[in-house]
Amino acid sequence: MGETAVPAAPEASPAAGEGISAAHVRRTFGNVVAVDDMGLTAPAGQVTALVGPNGSGKTTLLLVLATLLVPDAGEIRVAGHDPVREPREVRSRIGWMPDAFGTYDTLTPREVLQFVAAAYRLPRDRHAARARELLALVHLEDLADRPVHVLSRGQKQRLGLARALVHDPGVLLLDEPAAGLDPRSRIELRGILRDLAADGRALLVSSHVLAELEEIADRAVFVDGGRTVDEHDLTELRPTQRRPWRLRSLDQESLLSRLDGLGVTVTGQPGPAGVDVMLAGDEEAADLVAALVRDGVRVVECAPAAGTLEAAYLEMTEGRR
Repeated sequence: MGETAVPAAPEASPAAGEGISAAHVRRTFGNVVAVDDMGLTAPAGQVTALVGPNGSGKTTLLLVLATLLVPDAGEIRVAGHDPVREPREVRSRIGWMPDAFGTYDTLTPREVLQFVAAAYRLPRDRHAARARELLALVHLEDLADRPVHVLSRGQKQRLGLARALVHDPGVLLLDEPAAGLDPRSRIELRGILRDLAADGRALLVSSHVLAELEEIADRAVFVDGGRTVDEHDLTELRPTQRRPWRLRSLDQESLLSRLDGLGVTVTGQPGPAGVDVMLAGDEEAADLVAALVRDGVRVVECAPAAGTLEAAYLEMTEGRR
């Protein structure tokens, strides 16, 4: 995956329009309630992060949005269409990337993409070119003609993203897209997803890698126990509890001594990365840095030890420990 702009398919599918909206969605499996009362919005032109612990209903909701499960109740629109009453219209407008890649292992990546292009009825004379474009986008040219079963987990994830983009969908549903990717591929994935949103698509991304989500997401939807707990624009997300901040100075012994003098408790063991303290937010951090500098401590770094999204998630799941 690289910095090349995402190539559009010929006769591209309709734009995302209204993106995704869902309200009061419920889905059970016998006596098990997987999704109880879930709702969210994922606007066009933005990346929406779907955040929640294992078993919270994230994948079930994505399967409902992708027309692969029928909900027991709820009002849903994907690109302006109802997945239950208008599944064909929805499928033509979405790109679905599940958390596990599924295809015939004896096919090659090139054959997989050409098969999907045929399934979406792209012009026959464009199948090979479209596969070539997407293989270049996700950096699989060297493996284009090897059987899929020789690909690593991360390489299959990259192929899964290419497969979801074949028909240039207006809405993307991505379940753990960064799973198995190496650090470079993760960085490149972020760039591709941001480019897709900038082109006006709606992206709904579920992942446990919260630091990655914070790098790409515009909004976050928090779910737990099959219910939506909260929705926020990331610019407005502010954890309410104290959380760890990391301080680093040119002289750690002086830093530790002055923190003790100021009555600030250090959490964990100080190390090369710095010293962690519990602070309530930006104002308390700014006041602490000002006090340290006045006392001659040469502070070179002061930042949250965990991202805003991670801190908010930990607050939400505090009672589950």
